[in-house]
Amino acid sequence: MKIAQVAPLYESVPPARYGGTERVVSYLTEELVRLGHDVTLFASGDSRTSARLVPTARRALRLDPGCHDPIARHLLLLEQVFAEARRFDVIHFHVDYLHFPFSRRIAVPQVTTLHGRMDLPDLEPLYREYSDMPLVSISRAQRHQLPNASWRATVPHGLPEDLYEFRKGAGGYLAFLGRISPEKRVDRAIEIARRSGRRLRIAAKVDRADTEYFERQIVPLLSDPHVTFLGEIGEEEKNEFLGHAAALLFPIDWPEPFGLVMIEALACGTPVIAFPGGSVDEVVEPGETGFIVSNIDAAVDAVHRIERIDRFRCREAFERRFTAERMAEDYEAIYRELASHRVVPFARRPALRAAPEVRAPDASV
Repeated sequence: MKIAQVAPLYESVPPARYGGTERVVSYLTEELVRLGHDVTLFASGDSRTSARLVPTARRALRLDPGCHDPIARHLLLLEQVFAEARRFDVIHFHVDYLHFPFSRRIAVPQVTTLHGRMDLPDLEPLYREYSDMPLVSISRAQRHQLPNASWRATVPHGLPEDLYEFRKGAGGYLAFLGRISPEKRVDRAIEIARRSGRRLRIAAKVDRADTEYFERQIVPLLSDPHVTFLGEIGEEEKNEFLGHAAALLFPIDWPEPFGLVMIEALACGTPVIAFPGGSVDEVVEPGETGFIVSNIDAAVDAVHRIERIDRFRCREAFERRFTAERMAEDYEAIYRELASHRVVPFARRPALRAAPEVRAPDASV
């Protein structure tokens, strides 16, 4: 099949460091190429891929000091995608809803994977209006706020099977990996480490929007002798960081759409201690690959019991459920289903009748 993958421009594909969506797009793209498909990747020019790359920005926007309006850059991306649209059997979008007005006006099979949270009130009327747009969720929980949207399937994320090595957790520390933000609750992770007497290593980026939160709420906590703050790390460093940890702490306080770091940990054989929310109970198998806890006390207790989790079972769960091969095969089935049906442009309902013109009073009267 001729398949287009349309990535956001905020990070390269794959990202140089942090970046969940772009990382998944990379894994999917490379696996589809390996399966024999003709794949075109629309992404930033510093991306690396075995597919045909259409560079729609010189470099990742997060690293480009010359980018002041990312929406403008994404509209140019969509212009390039739709200029080529008819050469593809299917177009797979990963840019939220930005393309919807374009997509409904051209007869090309397409699908959108939604990678973010769906519980924002502005989204319900938007997805009601664009009920003709085929959607894929990355967890069942992600759908709960928009149950009537046009969901076609749920496809959990996957990683290349050889990306992470199984390790025995010899470092004995607790790990926190991701980004610093109020909903990720690194403060909980610090408290869990302090009360359990374990060392905590934090590898996380700080977005510009979260700088004030980091400086006011988190920096004072980093003086705890149990805590080491490493900052943002890349793919090569994650293997050892996660693999040598006794457990990954995932103490979220929001409806997590998926949580890629959880399956990265499992791929290393590292169990997960997570607070409930969103996809957590779809990834963590309590007592088998980690523990789901409801408060700090329960988390501390889970730390004390973490050696009871068989790290080989964690790796086996990853290989069984969360590989890039399984993810690509799931998407292949969706693409073939979409391509087998004739697509016609969306028929707009009649425009509302314009209100009668109201003339200003004649000042000369």
